[in-house]
Order: sequence, then C-alpha cells, then structure tokens
Amino acid sequence: MIALPLKRQMRPCEKRKQKRPERTYYSRGCTMRRGRIPTWFLLLALLAAFALVGVWVAGSYLVSPVRSLIGAPPPDIPVQAVTFPDATGEPIHGWFVTGTKGRGAVLLLHGVRADRRAMIHRARFLHAAGYAVLLIDFQAAGESPGKAITFGYREAEDVKASLRYIHQRLPGEHVGIIGTSMGGAATILAAPGVDADAVVLEQVYPTIQQATEDRLAIHLGPMGPWLAPVLLMTLHAHLGIYPDQLRPIDHIGHLSMPKLLIVGDHDRDTTISESYAMFHAAKGPKELWVVHGAAHVDLYGYAKTDYQLRVLGFFDTWLRGGNRAVGQQAKRLLPTGTDELAGRVTCDTWGNVTAARSTTAPPGC
Repeated sequence: MIALPLKRQMRPCEKRKQKRPERTYYSRGCTMRRGRIPTWFLLLALLAAFALVGVWVAGSYLVSPVRSLIGAPPPDIPVQAVTFPDATGEPIHGWFVTGTKGRGAVLLLHGVRADRRAMIHRARFLHAAGYAVLLIDFQAAGESPGKAITFGYREAEDVKASLRYIHQRLPGEHVGIIGTSMGGAATILAAPGVDADAVVLEQVYPTIQQATEDRLAIHLGPMGPWLAPVLLMTLHAHLGIYPDQLRPIDHIGHLSMPKLLIVGDHDRDTTISESYAMFHAAKGPKELWVVHGAAHVDLYGYAKTDYQLRVLGFFDTWLRGGNRAVGQQAKRLLPTGTDELAGRVTCDTWGNVTAARSTTAPPGC
C-alpha cells in the first residue's frame, strides 16, 4: 500500500500571503507585503528637514554677536574713548565728543549688526553745532561684550545706562537721542525710563513679526512671510524672549518727549504703512519726515544737508530753549527744490500736516 503524502495545512499567515501577495508585514513569524513609501514623500520630508535646519542656522546667525576692534578714533574731532557699566556691570564701550557747555548733548545709537562707527558722520555735524556727543557700541556689538543681539530688548538697558553716564558727566545739560533702526527700537523699548528731552527715531520696525516678514519677503519672495512663524519660533530658544516682547509700536506712546520720526517711502524693511502706524501710535509733540526715494539706508548719507538742517532745527527747538520759529527757519535754509526732490510728508509738533509732497498723508497725522 502506497502511503500518500499528507497535505500540509497552511498557517493563517500563509493564506493571507496568497490572497494579498502585493503586501508584506510581519505576524507570527510570517512575512507579508505592504505598499512602499512613495519617493515623493521621502523627498518632501527631506526638504522639510533641510528647511528647518536652514531656519535654525539663519536664526543663529542673525542673533550672533558682531564683535570687532574699533581702532583709534577719528582725529578731526575731539574724541575720547570711554567705558562705563551697564545694569549688570558689563562694560559698554564708546566715544565721547566734547561740546560747548550749555549747548546740549546727543546720544547716538546704531542699528543692527553695526557699531559706533556707523554714527560718526552724525557726530561730526552735531559737534560742529556745539553739541557734546556720545556714541556707543550696544552689547554684543563692536567692543562691548554680549552673548547675542536681541533687536532692542536688552539693548534698551544700554540706552538707560548711556543716558545715566551723560547726565553724570554733564549735569544740567539737555539731552537728545538719535536712534537708527534697532537703536530707535531700543530707545522705545526703554520707555518710560528714557531720561531725554527729545528723540529722533529713524526707520524703526513696529513689531518683530512684521520686521521678519518684510525681510523674508525681500529675500525669498511671496513665500518668504510663510516662514516667519518658524523663524520666530527660534527666538525664545536663542534669546529667551518671545516675539510679543519686541513690539515697539506698543511702547512708543510711553515716550512723552518731542519726537521726530524719519522714514523712507521706498523702505521695504520697514514699509511706509508701518512707519505711518508708528507715527499714529506716538503721542505729541511729534513730527514726521518722509524722505522720498529712500530705502532702508543711512538717511544721513542719503539726505545729508537736508538731514543736518532738519535734525539741527529739531534739536535747537527742544534742547536749547528755542521755539518753533527756529525749526521753521532751518527749513527755509534748505536748498531750493529740496522738498520737491525729496518728496516728503511733514507734520508739525502736534501731528498736523504742514507739507504734503508724497502721494498719501499718514493716518492720524
């Protein structure tokens, strides 16, 4: 009798394998087939990972200190290298330019990723007008130590320390401030502890979110602003602060002294609509000067004589006990055709439009 081989009973997993040969998965020692992960999904995940790394690296670069040796001061004005402590005892380095007693003093505050040398041309014409001048390196810039640039947040303490130094060195003098970009933001964020009699604020961002969106749009096009929330998420990890702590527009109303806001109508880093919003949020006395054709540049280098006359007229009015006629006289000294060439909106000290050369007047002017 021939013994027939017994038919081997298949295990359940092998039955499933026969029914679904296109998938593989593991169950009780059996291998079963599944669909493969699409290549496009892997590429998308890889691109997302690279984007996140890129955003982190970009954030690290933007807040990294910009330390440098400043070198000898310029020989054409009487400059003295000075050092004084900030609120934590760390040194702030700067230059002090002597002036005429009783003629006032001006603190010059540079922008992001710069140092005191960016303000030396302003120091020259202010000294020529008799003002004493203090130029500083913010923390984490120039020769001043610091762990990171904070876009005006910790720099606000440097503003207060610098004003204390001026008042101690020149008791009784009226003091003004010129703050460009981050320097202006630091001045505003220092409010209400800003012990100054008049301030000039140049091209100051309203919020760090808007500043980030504007700059990403410049470099990356329409898709740039979509990356702003991701970049801002790194702010706390890098600096220990949140975007809501970098909103100068919420603080400018706390500056009670006279203010001159200078902006460019071709500025893409801080747009003209954002500058109008800043002016609207400020309390009087206030003035607005819109420089036609100016981008986010050194406005002194762009306007020069016009800039000198307007800033000196503003400071003469508020630091030297003058009146509004002094500022108007300075405007009359402007070269013929300057207003038309520079095309600006000028508002008087209480926010009323006195000259409108640009296409739109600021809301709330």
